[in-house]
Amino acid sequence: MDYGDYLKLDQLLDLQRPLSDEHDESLFIVTHQVYELWFKQILNEIDYLIDCLGRGDTGHSLATLRRVLTILKVLVIQIDVLETMSPIDFESFRDRLETSSGLESRQFREVELVLGLRRVGTLDRFAPGSDARRILDARLEGATLWDALAGYLASLGYAVPQSLLDRDRSERLLPSSDMQDLLLGLYRRDTTLTQLCERFVDLDEGLQEWRYRHVKMVQRTIGTRPGTGRSPGVAYLLETLFEPVFPDLWAIRERL
Repeated sequence: MDYGDYLKLDQLLDLQRPLSDEHDESLFIVTHQVYELWFKQILNEIDYLIDCLGRGDTGHSLATLRRVLTILKVLVIQIDVLETMSPIDFESFRDRLETSSGLESRQFREVELVLGLRRVGTLDRFAPGSDARRILDARLEGATLWDALAGYLASLGYAVPQSLLDRDRSERLLPSSDMQDLLLGLYRRDTTLTQLCERFVDLDEGLQEWRYRHVKMVQRTIGTRPGTGRSPGVAYLLETLFEPVFPDLWAIRERL
């Protein structure tokens, strides 16, 4: 087996097939395909992180969080590459996208769901019964990263609210004053667990940073016009900004 065989390079490099002769369409395709590969790896790491927390493995949990945070930084930097494409360059092939939209990224929706973000209509673009919808429905019913952290803390003897441990995982995660009280005590007594929680905050902040850079990139490319595939474009993206994934970890800042 050689390098190309191991990485399946012939198949990989055959996946970039622009539908126009416009120079920048290749950049657009490559960048978004790379994003999807990174989304795949983020999901792989978060699933592993949930497993590590379930086994009480603090060391590997911290190492895995560090890796996810590093990948998020790469996602932000990739926006710099897309921004080398001018609005005129994008318009030259935009009609080739037809009804497709970034809102149809199944893997990014998986990332949101496994982190605990639940938005009305998130799955509407995925046909009931389709493979993508089945995968997303499973994520919707499965444990979120916050559920895994709660279970981990409970296994260490912390009095995690039973309502959190028994909650309907398909529902939106709401702030909990009892959980915040627990976290405040933890922050004051356990430096290792504080470090773990702070990496969760870093993850939350990293996702918000990527959202901000993404919305500004879209804004400078198409302004406030609707996005492709009849998506609302910037209007929708602005609604997602500054929405915390782990609200309890932000709420305790005012009480520390």
